[in-house]
This record gives sequence, C-alpha cells and structure tokens, in this order.
Amino acid sequence: MESFDHRTKTVGRRAAILVVLAFVLVSGAVFALAPEARESNAPTAGLPDSADSTTVARIQEQLPQSDVVPAIVVVSRDGEKLDTDDRDAVARLATTLRAGEPRYSDDGTVGLVAVPLKATTGADQVEKIRDTADRGLEDGLTVEVTGGPAFQADLENAFAGADVRLLIATALVVALLLLVTYRSPWLWLVPLVVVALGDRVAALAVATATQVFGYDVDGSTTGITSVLVFGAGTNYALLLIARYREELRRHDDRFAAMRAAWRQAAPAILASSGTVTLALLTLSFADTPSNRALGWSAAIGIVVAVLFGLLALPAAMVLFGRGLFWPFVPRVGQDEPSRTGTWSKVGHRVVTRPKTFVAASLVFLAVLSVGAVGLDVGLTQNDRFRQTPESVLGQETLAKAFPAGSTQPTVVLARPGAVADVAARVDGVDGVSSVKGGASSYEWTSLDVVLDSDRGSARAADTVERLRTELGDDALVGGPDAQDLDAAEAAAHDRLLIIPLVLAIVMLILLVLLRSVVAAVVLALTVVATYVTAMGAGWFVFTHVFDFPALDLPVPLFAFIFLVALGVDYNIFLTTRAREEAASQPVAGAMTTALAVTGGVITSAGVVLAAVFAVLGVLPVVALTQIGVIVGIGVLLDTLVVRSLLVPALATLIGERFWWPSHPGRLVPSDRGTPRS
Repeated sequence: MESFDHRTKTVGRRAAILVVLAFVLVSGAVFALAPEARESNAPTAGLPDSADSTTVARIQEQLPQSDVVPAIVVVSRDGEKLDTDDRDAVARLATTLRAGEPRYSDDGTVGLVAVPLKATTGADQVEKIRDTADRGLEDGLTVEVTGGPAFQADLENAFAGADVRLLIATALVVALLLLVTYRSPWLWLVPLVVVALGDRVAALAVATATQVFGYDVDGSTTGITSVLVFGAGTNYALLLIARYREELRRHDDRFAAMRAAWRQAAPAILASSGTVTLALLTLSFADTPSNRALGWSAAIGIVVAVLFGLLALPAAMVLFGRGLFWPFVPRVGQDEPSRTGTWSKVGHRVVTRPKTFVAASLVFLAVLSVGAVGLDVGLTQNDRFRQTPESVLGQETLAKAFPAGSTQPTVVLARPGAVADVAARVDGVDGVSSVKGGASSYEWTSLDVVLDSDRGSARAADTVERLRTELGDDALVGGPDAQDLDAAEAAAHDRLLIIPLVLAIVMLILLVLLRSVVAAVVLALTVVATYVTAMGAGWFVFTHVFDFPALDLPVPLFAFIFLVALGVDYNIFLTTRAREEAASQPVAGAMTTALAVTGGVITSAGVVLAAVFAVLGVLPVVALTQIGVIVGIGVLLDTLVVRSLLVPALATLIGERFWWPSHPGRLVPSDRGTPRS
C-alpha cells in the first residue's frame, strides 16, 4: 500500500511539473511570437460606423489637403492686450514654425498661429512645436498648443507608460491583500506569479487578436482588460486555494486533496467566468467600435485568466506541499475553523432574523441609490482628462477671445452643384454664426460652419440637430459637435440593447447552474439592485469629491457589465455551496453553512477586486476613474451587504421554495426551518 501511495505521489508530482512546464513554454512562445497591438485614439473610434459624422470624417480624408491638419499655437499675456513687441514676437514665431500669417482676437488679447501638420503626425512633432514656441517668445507671454494634433498628442501622453504604472500598482495591491489574507510569507507568491503571467499572456493574446481580426484598441481598453485579468484571476485563485486548504484537512495526499478541491471549485469558477465572458461578448452587438474592441479584448483576458487559474495554479500549488501554507499548515483531522468562525455567527444571526436583515439591507441600498438624483451622462472633450492638458487650456483661451465655435467648426459636406443652395440654407439656421467654403473634390465640397455656441454645449448639439433637419439627405453634417451627438445616441442604443442581453445571459447561467427559477430571479434582482446603488453612491462621490460634471458616455454600460457579471460571481460561489449543503439541511441551515465556509474567501475576493478596480484611478482619464469607483463601490456592497446579508435572509424568508422546481435533497418534515451547523 505504501508503495502504491508513493507511485501515485510520484505520478502526481510529474504531472504537475509537466503542466507547469507546458504553461511556461507556451507563455514563452507567446512572448516571442506575439505581434504589436493595433492601436488607435482616433475620435471616430467611439462613433458608430453608420453615423453621419463618421461618414464625414472618412470623406474628408479623401479630399484635397486632407492629410494636412493644423496645430494651433495660442499666445496671450494674462488677459492683457498684446503690444507691438508681442505681435512682432508672434510673427517671428510663425516664420520659425513655417506657419501662415498670425490672427488676432478682436480685443487684441490673443494671437493665433496655425501650423500645418500631416494628419499622421505623432506626439513628438507636437512636443517640438511646444519647445520651439516656449523658446521663441518673450518673458510674460503664455503659449499653448491646441488643435486636433495636440489633443491626440496629449491623449497619447496620458497613456504613455500607463501599462507599466497600472501593472505595478495592481501587482502591489494584489500582493498586499494576498499576504494579509493568507498570513504566510510565501503562499501569496504562487497565485500572484500565476495571475501576473496570465495577465501578460492575455495582453499579448489581445495584441494578436487585433492583427488577426483587424480591430484597434487604445490605452483604456488594455488597462481595463489588465484589471479584469488580475481581479478575476485572483478571485478564482482565492476560491480554489480555499477549497484546497479545506480538502487538505480531509486527505493525507495533497494530490488527492487538489483533485477533490478542483472538482468542487471548477463548476462555480467556470460558471462565473462563463458569465463574465458571455456578458463581455454582448458588446459585439454595440454600435461603437471602441465598445466592440473592449468586449473582445476583455473576453480574451477572462478566458486566459480561467485557464491559468484552473490549470497552471493547481499544478503550481501541489509542487510545494503543505509547507506552502506555513505557519498555518492544514493537517488531516483538523476541524474546519470557518464553520465556527465569524461568518458562521453572522449566518446564524441572519437566518434567525431574516425580515430585519432584508428590511435593513433594502433601506441601506435605497438610501445610497438616492445619490443618483441629477445624474448626467456625457462629457465634453475638454472634461475627459483628470489633469487639464495644454491642448485643453489652449482651447479654453481661444474660446474666451474668439467667436464661439470658430476653432472647431462643424463640417457640412455638399455635392459640388448644390454648394450655393446648401450654404444659404445653413446660414439661415438658428445657431450658425458663419459659413465658409473649404476643400472640394469632384464628388464633395466641404463647408466650415462656425456655431455661435461653445464646443460641447447643449446649444451646439441643438444647432447640429437643426442643421440635419434642415438639410435632410441633401448634405452630411459632421465635425466635433456632431461626433458628440452621434456618440451619445450610439451609447444610448448600446445600453438599451446590451443591458437586457446581459441580464438574459446571467439568468440563463443561473438557471442551468442552480436548476432553480426562484433562486435565479432573486440573485439577478440583487445584482441589479447593487448596480443601481453603486451608480447612486458613485455619482455622489463624483459630484462632491471629484467635481466631475457628468459621467463619460461608456461608463454606465461598462459599469453594468462589470458589476452584474462579476457581482453574480459571489452569489454563484455562495449558492452553489448552499445547494451542496441543502442535500442534507433546510435552506436556512444550508445558507448558514455556505456563508460560514465561503464568507472569508468571498470577502477577500471582493476586497481584492474592488481594490484592483480602484487602481484604474492611477490613469489620468476621467472615464477610467469613474468605472473604477463605481465598480469598486458596487463590489464592496455586493460582498459585504448583498451576498452576506440580503441573499441569505431572502432565501430564509422564501424557504424551501427558493430551490423550486429542483430541490437538491429530501428533508425530514420536522427538520424544516431549523438551521444545522
């Protein structure tokens, strides 16, 4: 018998080594062979392919001189009128930069120099213009470079080195929380290394996908994908390791313990990762290319995370033996401490007073939801940075000195034979300040339309709508304000289409996993309640702490997908364990036991996930900060209130009908309603 056990352990050790080696080799091949990702920060990335403003942008690229766009150098002296010497300095600067003649505002306080650049100009060229302008002007003059190329350069600079900062911050947060969770000097290293390696493989897999399937990503897409891989991967690791430690108290052979733990944890992990993956893939139906790109990229990341979590992590864990858990080494025959720990006491208290906990939880969630009153969606271009870049400062200076809308005109494309008629009709639309002819080809002529309202204002959007109504099919209306309008309409369309799809997927997976209609409905409703509450609490934070004027367009949809798909994970972990226990206990006892044995690990997982999403705040983009805050708040609410208090209390109130129509076991009638530990 001893010889058989020795052979079994030898085979198990060799298998583990082979699995780890295979993952190392595959990862090395990915690192060596993966191409660079296709990246784009183009404004049209957030627009539907069929939008008029997208069509206008594409046609403009074919017009003469379409490959030339101006960088605008703005010169001012703290609101004072520019004197003769100042104007001479501006003229010399224009000559140095090979630009056209300078223009000055009517009050003489601001000078403007348009520097023609290639449309493909990178951030380096814009920085050269800024350096030249800073050196070429006298003391006391302020110079700011703005315009399309400058905005693109500032956006690129905002994400410059972001991957490294995000990776370091995320790894440090996960390492700290794993160290606190396991209280072992080295156990935390195994899941951290596995998840970190999975994150890098996922990033390269996404890069390969962009080349193979021909889509573009940007810094926000790669950042969110990395956070998802770290967050979800760590969650799966925590659940598997918790079950493994539990089984080590029942099995002398660590390989047998891992097999038992894997069989018990894998269905819940696969169900939760499947929910997240399918929810992300619903973004394939989005109108906007950037949403579709995030859906595909993040889904790839989750698949890689679950592969590393269910294959590489178990093999790595068993290589090191029980000593990996030192100083709290699990021994065969030890009592499971969680069954009599803090969460066991919480569970007993909840199921003995379910009405109180249901009422208190719902009131608490409702109060936080009130914060959503006055919630506004839609940031202007100038509001999308956490720290105001030079391009935005220059735009603000121009807006104060020149007619509103003159620096970023609306574009109207008309057929050459109808230009005069279209121009006259445009000039008669309320909200239009002036119309000027632009580039022309044999198919289209461009008209630059200056609006009398600020870029991104509600009046500018209304003017664009009036232009489209007046012109109908006779012309196309594009430009920055039209792009904002089309992006808002696309975001609203995506929310109306994708949110119901995500809910349907969550319901379907819960039905298949739990085989209970009642449980599936209850759990789906609780995660929706968590989302609403997180939006309310998040909006309160944004208005009173960050002073954000609105949510960015994609934030409500992305927050819903992440919160509902990831939030249901914890309910899956809890209720699948409760279903196991319900084979021999009533629902109250099953929930008590499930909460006792999963409470610690799920709470740790929730704190890790919330902290990882909060790390998005290291990136200087408002949308990522908003997603991080909302998801972080929602995950904590789901972990500490909804999953710990509300769900067990609701299940106890509903009773055995919670498992309808497929009860997991037969109960003795006299035992119903009596919790057992």
